Amino acid sequence: MIKIMLEHLGNLHQIRRSFRQDQYLFHRDDRVKSMFLIETGTAQLIRHHPNGSAVVLQRAIPDSILAEASLFTPKYHCDAIATSPVVARLISRTAMQQLFYTSHDFAKAWAVHLAGEVRDARLRAEILTLKTVAERLDAWLADNGHLPEKGSWKAIAQEIGTSPEALYREIARRK
Repeated sequence: MIKIMLEHLGNLHQIRRSFRQDQYLFHRDDRVKSMFLIETGTAQLIRHHPNGSAVVLQRAIPDSILAEASLFTPKYHCDAIATSPVVARLISRTAMQQLFYTSHDFAKAWAVHLAGEVRDARLRAEILTLKTVAERLDAWLADNGHLPEKGSWKAIAQEIGTSPEALYREIARRK
């Protein structure tokens, strides 16, 4: 996250909360009261579909804000779940909106940050259009560099739109 954003956010009242792995930070249609600045761990923004499938819309890592668009919406449009133990700082949505409206520096940094998030979303969309697990994994690796520890592979499978078993087979094939 851009340093100027962290400096501005540091001046706002925050509540630190811990979440267990697989614990929801919020649910779709919950009223937005707080913005979540991820301090440690990883959380995903997930849209569940009626057929049981799910699409990962965002992977929030330390120093990132989960569900940035919720700053200007009354309800969450997705679920957020911790994919590892997470510590997050909760910042009042109202206070953050006020900061956006009154600080040119913060508003500019927010716009730059959102432009990066749009790039990431487009990359995820591109990955999902690829036909094979091998192609999807190659594209994911090109952006992320390397595979994390084995315990995180299920989250990657979700992110690239495949089953964990298909991803495990592809990883085994490469070894």
